[in-house]
Amino acid sequence: MNMLPSDSSISRRTFLKSSSTATAAATAAWLVAGAGVRSVVGADSNEKVEVGFMGLNSRGMDLLKEFLASQRVLVSWLCDVDQRAIDKAGAVVKAAQGLAFKTTPDVRRMLEDRRLQAVVIAAPDHWHVPAGLMALQAGKHLYVEKPLSHNPREGEWLVEATRKTRLVVQVGLQRRSVPWVIEAIGRIHAGELGPVHFARAWYAADRTGIGFGQLAPVPAWLDYSLWQGPAPDKPFRDNLVHYNWHWFWHWGTGELANNGVHFLDLVRWGMNLDCPQRVTSTGGRYFFDDDQETPDTQVVTFDFGGRTVVWEHRSCQPTPSEGEATGAVFYGRKATLTMGPSGYRVVDLSGKELAKGSGGTPSAPHVANFLDCIVNPGKSPASSAEDGHKSTLLCHLGNIAQRSGEILQVNPATRQLRTPSTASRYWSREYRRGWEPKV
Repeated sequence: MNMLPSDSSISRRTFLKSSSTATAAATAAWLVAGAGVRSVVGADSNEKVEVGFMGLNSRGMDLLKEFLASQRVLVSWLCDVDQRAIDKAGAVVKAAQGLAFKTTPDVRRMLEDRRLQAVVIAAPDHWHVPAGLMALQAGKHLYVEKPLSHNPREGEWLVEATRKTRLVVQVGLQRRSVPWVIEAIGRIHAGELGPVHFARAWYAADRTGIGFGQLAPVPAWLDYSLWQGPAPDKPFRDNLVHYNWHWFWHWGTGELANNGVHFLDLVRWGMNLDCPQRVTSTGGRYFFDDDQETPDTQVVTFDFGGRTVVWEHRSCQPTPSEGEATGAVFYGRKATLTMGPSGYRVVDLSGKELAKGSGGTPSAPHVANFLDCIVNPGKSPASSAEDGHKSTLLCHLGNIAQRSGEILQVNPATRQLRTPSTASRYWSREYRRGWEPKV
């Protein structure tokens, strides 16, 4: 375990002052809410933002590398319930910044550090809001991976907490910061497609089955109690950690919120949509007989009153649509715009290409935007808590319609179900005793 020694030959202050940042020229300050400490970081200063990371496998490791590559942060904490992940991430941090850091399996310990200024959460879905709320209440700026929440109520809580603390919250919908995506959305907003009344988004893949899990001893490298955290306790099974939790409602949100949230976010952004008035869903677990609870095939229709959006995923059938394995298409009266993983294309009604753009979907611009917002009070994050909640809510509504078998009637003004029904029980969840989130 790497710990910051009290007699380190390189002091934290010396390290911070010797570092350089490539940010805007204004001087900024922010109050670390609830911590009783005022930190001043100028946009033209040499100080780095102290960041802690929760969740270091897969997406968490990717984000750690992006933040380190920015040369604008000091990673002072690594938090994960998997000791192997901490060891791997620790090697990356040590090579990149050359200064010791602290590690813990318990996010609460990390948040006690008053010097910590921002937290990145890439833990499983059921942790996003509980840990995010704790971070905000501890006065930390927050970068939280998608989907924003495990259920609609949690999203409402995080939006409320963001408004109360006035801290920076960036949701990991990184396409909102990618130049070619911004360009494509700008074309839609400029009217180049004409009125757009219908859009479709999709995801196709060749995922395999997860089998039938067996009760098993918890591996020595895993703190399973902390992995579950706020989720009511369930016994450890050997087909759960680290990825298959996505397909169990107790911890995950299925393919719709795993991948669908990215492209439904683009559709909502491009068409200036907020909340639908009616949602229907059909689908199921068709391809394998195993433990998976969430659909591998699902079609959701969102009725926005005069405009319609359709989501489709085929997690185990990889045939692409519009030439793309995943993407979104906007059907305008004058032209159609199709987005895929690496670019967009606009064609008129005869099929003639009018415009295109490309460049991939890196996270670096999104990370830069988050850090810019920290050092420049008043600057808005590209994917705010409210935008993240609105887009994640579409996924929750689709899943609730699927699980309840109901046609959901929604009040767009309140973003609530119009009438209580069996679907209402999926709006929130129970929590393990002592882990109940507080706003």
